[in-house]
Amino acid sequence: MRWALVKVSLAVTTMVVLAFAVPLGLVIREMARDRAFSNAERQAAAVAPALSITTDRDQLERVVASAGSGSGMAVHIPASGKTAAVDLGRRRAADGDIATVRRLGRASTTEVPGGSTLLQPVALSTGEIAVVEVYVPDSEVTNGLATAWAVLAGVGIALIVGSVAVADRLGVRMVRPAQRLVEGAHELGEGKLGARVPEEGPTELRLAAVAFNAMADQVVQLLANERELAADLSHRLRTPLTVLRLNAASLGDGPAAEQTRAAVAQLEGEVDTIIRTAREAKPQTVAAGPGAGCDAAEVVRERMAFWSALAEDEGRKVRVAGVDRPVRIPVARADLAAALDALLGNVFRHTPEGTAFAVDVHNGEDAVIVLVSDAGPGIADPEAAMARGHGSGSAGSTGLGLDIVRRLAESTGGDVRIGSSVLGGTEVRLWIQLDGRAPVRRGHRGVVRRRRPGRLVSTFNRSRSLP
Repeated sequence: MRWALVKVSLAVTTMVVLAFAVPLGLVIREMARDRAFSNAERQAAAVAPALSITTDRDQLERVVASAGSGSGMAVHIPASGKTAAVDLGRRRAADGDIATVRRLGRASTTEVPGGSTLLQPVALSTGEIAVVEVYVPDSEVTNGLATAWAVLAGVGIALIVGSVAVADRLGVRMVRPAQRLVEGAHELGEGKLGARVPEEGPTELRLAAVAFNAMADQVVQLLANERELAADLSHRLRTPLTVLRLNAASLGDGPAAEQTRAAVAQLEGEVDTIIRTAREAKPQTVAAGPGAGCDAAEVVRERMAFWSALAEDEGRKVRVAGVDRPVRIPVARADLAAALDALLGNVFRHTPEGTAFAVDVHNGEDAVIVLVSDAGPGIADPEAAMARGHGSGSAGSTGLGLDIVRRLAESTGGDVRIGSSVLGGTEVRLWIQLDGRAPVRRGHRGVVRRRRPGRLVSTFNRSRSLP
């Protein structure tokens, strides 16, 4: 592309230079010729006054000499009466040409060996017509012409070279961004997801680079979302696996029971492997669209009905509050169910059998709080527990459960905070914003909000003193 642009520029500039240089060279030649014959006319005009006064040979020779023409001027005076014809200087023009000028009374030029002559008629006092002949050699006609043509050719060559240089620079400016765009596309096609191209060059290529970088970012985000979705879906398998593990534990002794427990343990290990393989994905911001949402109270009642059966088998006391009336939140039903399952699964997985737990829902003016608390040993390092992929440090923990809860809260502009519960163990507070503000990123740890409605704060404080 670069060399094609240079060739086109060279061809176009050459044609333009020729189109202007050839006519201009001819004009310069004509100007040089006109200049030479104008000088000859001035010389002839300098002799004309003397011829109108006298025809004396000696006087005319002095006039011709003073005109400065040297041997290049001749004067032809015809015979008149008793006066013989007078010829001064060297005759170069033919007799016929001189006779024609006398007869017509007009100046003319004629070609002679080595140049041209100007024949200028001059009226004498006797009424006869004298002819002044001025010789114009070819060297005078072409005087300065070679220099002018050389300058003209130099200017033309300079224009061609300059246009080629400019075209080359323009070609480089266009080709380099295009080459970088091609290289970036090849790298992205080879799986190098970090490939990006500089957003520079002509407007079209710059816009193409912007679009390419946006596409690459979108590809990276889509892949990250796919990995994250795989991790989240795999994590949701932990709930039925927990049920299987608890049921397998109640099977007693025997080969079949041992095989069942071993299969459940192997399945849990495979699920953990899938989750840990996909844990590098970026957290995804999920925004609820218009009309999206669910009844948090209904979802809590449904999930607690599921987990209550397991709690009864393990001798756990369960308390649910705040679900006696509808509580609308801008969160998809499946996402809230997954978050609750993650929190309740952690209670069953990381606390001893017989540990009590509670779920409280508090509905405020601009937010809904879901509290999941237990009477277990608590979490020693809440920040590490919130870190995606780190977990609590215990066996079977991937750290994705709390990350699912955090992303759910942040998608509404809320947050998640881990603290100590009134039951003596861990309390996880899920804050879901209702006013439709844009989601905010808060890292891996929930941050206490600076401003809360009084009604919601009082409700939240009361929940911490529940028995």
